[in-house]
Amino acid sequence: MPVKLTVPEAASLKPVRGVQLGYAEAHVRKSGRKDVLVITLAEGSRVAGVFTLNQFCAAPVILCKSFLAEKADIRALLVNTGCANAGTGEDGLNRAKQSCEALGRLLNLQVNQVLPFSTGVILESLPVDKVIAGLPDAIENLKEDNWLNAAEAIMTTDIVAKGTSRQIQLGGRQITITGISKGSGMIHPNMATMLGYIATDAAVSQTALESIIHYAVNKSFNCITVDGDTSTNDSLIMMATNLAGNAEVSESSADFITLRNALTDVAIELAQAIVRDGEGATKFMTVKIEGGRDEAECRKVAYAIAHSPLIKTAFFASDPNLGRILAAIGYAGVEQLDVNALKLYLGDVLVAENGGRAPAYLEEQGVAVMKEAEILVRVDLARGKAACTVWTCDFSYDYVKINADYRS
Repeated sequence: MPVKLTVPEAASLKPVRGVQLGYAEAHVRKSGRKDVLVITLAEGSRVAGVFTLNQFCAAPVILCKSFLAEKADIRALLVNTGCANAGTGEDGLNRAKQSCEALGRLLNLQVNQVLPFSTGVILESLPVDKVIAGLPDAIENLKEDNWLNAAEAIMTTDIVAKGTSRQIQLGGRQITITGISKGSGMIHPNMATMLGYIATDAAVSQTALESIIHYAVNKSFNCITVDGDTSTNDSLIMMATNLAGNAEVSESSADFITLRNALTDVAIELAQAIVRDGEGATKFMTVKIEGGRDEAECRKVAYAIAHSPLIKTAFFASDPNLGRILAAIGYAGVEQLDVNALKLYLGDVLVAENGGRAPAYLEEQGVAVMKEAEILVRVDLARGKAACTVWTCDFSYDYVKINADYRS
């Protein structure tokens, strides 16, 4: 079961003025599940996106990047689960475009005003006829308060739907922010998550929105890993409908930092939810690296720890085989690392110093910390003032089972 993560209450996901969401059961891969999602945006909305750095990126990713580069007036998003439409060549691009054209006809939009997204099995053709057949149902139930249904409609191996909201004040106006995400395995985004959508009714310039999404993703989705695999379909979209009545926020506005921080908080909560719902996860681990010369070397150490199957399986078993962490620090690629100067902590317990086991450390202390559902691993490199934090989970028997039977 997910680690301290429950399904959000539908009422807790606040409607965002100018955003409507509708879903359908289109039988893309399996019957009896929501698998097509349509999101519509008010005219004049601003949209920004970041996408996977996997060079084998999916057809919908290619189209999204193209449409956004054209600076089209984006008015709708179309999401399907069950098929990633990745590794499908020119045929995949044609099928993705056909789905956009079909939704455009129904909503009286041009094809480049519709952003497509897919998630599911790679190297299989998108059943575009099924997706298109589901569009009328999705349009019929378009509503502003459909966020929980939308979160369920983008799930694949997720156990729990992921969503959250914030409300803040800007210039005396109430601003609403609501976001949903999906992801459970094949998570090492290197930009975003498998799929994430965050909307606000704030008035914000296009330049400011693009600045915010890049800041937010580097504090959230670029700080998580479940298994070290970067998906072909990772996409994060931020939308601002400009309907809250506040003065437009630019990068030089007094309100810019307030809005940026609120959107980032939503992104962090959604990103952490993905790790808490990692395939087969039983532990949620925070890996905090301090005392680095720069953030880049801190990230090297953090991900060496967070990616290691040996470390992740030890945490699953609550086995304080903590020499594995020292080994990961050593192979992380930090040049001229003084291993005698660094310190390793498990929770508040000092485990290693002066190049070896801390004299006061007792194995039962390590066992006690590792039995907790949430665990902090902290490393002080003693080289400078830079720091970073990464979130990950353990590897359990279920991770193997889920991924061995993924297409069944």
